[in-house]
Amino acid sequence: MSGYLLASGALALYRAVGSLAAPLIRYHMRQRQGRGREDPQRIEERFGRAGRARPAGRLVWLHASSVGEAISTLSLIEALRARWPDLQFLLTTGTVSSARLMDKRLPAGVIHQFAPIDQAAAVKRFFEHWRPDLGLIVESELWPNLLTTARRRGIELVLVNGRMSAGSFRSWRRFRPLIRRLLQSFSLVLAQSPEDRERFGRLGATETRCPGNLKFAAAPLADETGMRRDMEAALGPRPRWLAASTHPGEEERIATAHRIAAAGVPGLMTFIVPRHPERGADVARSLTMSGLKVKRRGAGELPDADTEIYVADTLGELGVWYRLVDIAFMGGTLVTKGGQNPLEPAKLDCAILYGPHAANFQRIADEMRAAGALCPVPDAEGLGRAVARLLQDDRERGRLAQGAKDFANRQVQVLERIVDALAPSLERLQDRAWDQSSARDSRK
Repeated sequence: MSGYLLASGALALYRAVGSLAAPLIRYHMRQRQGRGREDPQRIEERFGRAGRARPAGRLVWLHASSVGEAISTLSLIEALRARWPDLQFLLTTGTVSSARLMDKRLPAGVIHQFAPIDQAAAVKRFFEHWRPDLGLIVESELWPNLLTTARRRGIELVLVNGRMSAGSFRSWRRFRPLIRRLLQSFSLVLAQSPEDRERFGRLGATETRCPGNLKFAAAPLADETGMRRDMEAALGPRPRWLAASTHPGEEERIATAHRIAAAGVPGLMTFIVPRHPERGADVARSLTMSGLKVKRRGAGELPDADTEIYVADTLGELGVWYRLVDIAFMGGTLVTKGGQNPLEPAKLDCAILYGPHAANFQRIADEMRAAGALCPVPDAEGLGRAVARLLQDDRERGRLAQGAKDFANRQVQVLERIVDALAPSLERLQDRAWDQSSARDSRK
């Protein structure tokens, strides 16, 4: 009982602070908008004011934080629609980049909205408009108002591809009554690894399973053949490699690796794809000032014979860049960002290099390394040497690329297991008669 009271008090305080801070929150969101981190045309969605009408029928709501999580939902949505074609789907995300990408890639008929900020009034408006019948929360979006309000409204929630890092686990243990209360909002937690499942269980989740990592099941990233042909014509036979989804402080290290590799590989060109495309101009400027010859996709430029670094600062084209190279380095691993998903290039015939900071995908990276499907590098100098070696050794490069593709292909059953685990929730949803009054909305 004392734990319950502590959690209730903490939640009440959280809601009260959020309400009192409403003017400051509005100011903060305007500041984010000014920095390009919020969409000015859709900013009210962040305060729970819908930009679309609610469709008639049963509505499944999926919530994903940003680009990587949103991409992982695409194959899941397709599989759910194929099995339950009468359902409607709403996807919410929290970033401008994810919204732009989903605008290109969401299946027809699936609605995208920005997620409401976790303020009681915004969350209340969101649920009053959309009235979802089932909520699928992806990975680690444990927002107190969002979860507890859904529970009070009788909305069944499932945590899909749940992730609980060792650091987050240690932090949440200090607030065990609160995290237990939040996790008990879920009827089921589908963890992405056995370690995640154990941590969720120890923190208070009641029903947990481990069907595997949803990101294993994502379809290969999209291609744009016309743009790729133009790029191939501009590049010709030049040797090249890619640093994907890089973070601040990492591009300078990529430049060091480029110089080391280029000493042994004449004519080398390096693609750099910043994790956040809005950084492209700054990245290009910094690399140019360091003495490198740089072109930038965001400025509409194509590489020429003198280009050493090509900054690919656009959204939704990563699949094109992977297809243009034979070697891909995963960004966020030379700095302490935890890395990006190595299965994306694995499906597109790349030999994969990975730095030491792989916390976000540690299990995948360890398994791929053990399977000979990934090459670890310790630092920028080691990265440069590895790039040069692989460009000069077709056999080794091909072995790594094939190992990565074979590893990715072995993961195809994950999606089926996740859909099977969700089936009871979706069938319960369809068994209930749909009430027309539940679809009232504030039509625009």
